[in-house]
Amino acid sequence: MKVLVVGANGQVGKHLVQFIQETDGMEARAMIRKEEQASYFKELGAETVLVDLEEDTNTIAEAYNGVDAVVFTAGSGPNTGADKTVLIDLDAAVKTIEAAKQKGVDRYVMISSFDTTREAIQGAPSSFAPYVAAKHYADDWLRRTNLDYTIIHPGMLTNDEGSGQVEAAETVERGEIPREDVARVILSTLENKSTIGKEFQVVGGTKPVKEAIRSL
Repeated sequence: MKVLVVGANGQVGKHLVQFIQETDGMEARAMIRKEEQASYFKELGAETVLVDLEEDTNTIAEAYNGVDAVVFTAGSGPNTGADKTVLIDLDAAVKTIEAAKQKGVDRYVMISSFDTTREAIQGAPSSFAPYVAAKHYADDWLRRTNLDYTIIHPGMLTNDEGSGQVEAAETVERGEIPREDVARVILSTLENKSTIGKEFQVVGGTKPVKEAIRSL
C-alpha cells in the first residue's frame, strides 16, 4: 500500500511517515510545501512531492498518481488567522478529497479535531471557533462522498513520548494524546478495513493501539 501523507512535515506526519516506512507492505509519499523539508523523508527512504495546498484541485491531484490511500494531517497551525484556517483546514481539505475522487483513490483518512459538532462550534472560544467550524464542514464534505473514509478525532495533542496505549470509541472523555500515538492510530486504521465508514475519538488510555482500533 502506497500512502500519500498530506501535511507530512507536521509532527504527526513525520511520525506517520516513519511508521509507514517501517511497516512491511507499506510505503509513504510525503506531500511537503518546501524543498528544504525533503531531507528528513529521504533519509527514511520515502518519496516526497512538492505541493502547495492553496493550488487548484488538478494540481494537487498530480501527487495522487500510483497511491492507494490518502491521509490528511495538514493544518494551518496555531499562529495563523481565520483566513488561513479556512484556506487550509477547510478548502485544502476539500480539494484533497476531490482530488482523491478524481484519481480514483478510494481510501481516505481524515485527521480532524476532537469534537466538530455544531455544539462544539458554538461552545468554542472565539479564537478557536473558526478552526472547529472548518473541521466541521470538511468532515461533513467527506461523509457525503463515496470514498472509503475514516475520520479520526484525537484529543489534545502533546509532544510526550507515545505509550502505544489509547482509548478509542465513537465518543470518549476529553483528554490528551501524544502526537506519536496519533500516528500509530492512523497506521492501524490504514491496516484495518473494518474502520472504513467510521469515525471515532481517541485519547491516551490503557489498550494497545492495534487492539483499540480492531475493537471499534
